[in-house]
Amino acid sequence: MVTLDHLALGHAGVIVSIDGNDPVSRRLADLGLVPKTPIRAVRRAPLGDPTVYELRGYQLCLRRGEAARVEIAESHARTASDTANGNGNGNGNGDST
Repeated sequence: MVTLDHLALGHAGVIVSIDGNDPVSRRLADLGLVPKTPIRAVRRAPLGDPTVYELRGYQLCLRRGEAARVEIAESHARTASDTANGNGNGNGNGDST
């Protein structure tokens, strides 16, 4: 497992936990960064910080220090066909068969 700040652009992961019990950690949880939530790195500022992440149908911009508090289990990057059919099963018709 890695922290969110190490997630490569275009790659996705699932949130495992948030480190700490301070106001920043609670705010991250309030923003939807809770365990079992899928998250994807969308784009990064020219100097490498901050990064835009996509989760729960919206985009969130986090600085490296904030993202380092979020532990994730990295999964594979989404492909163009996954994005086009919206379901990730690759058959293009929305069925899981």
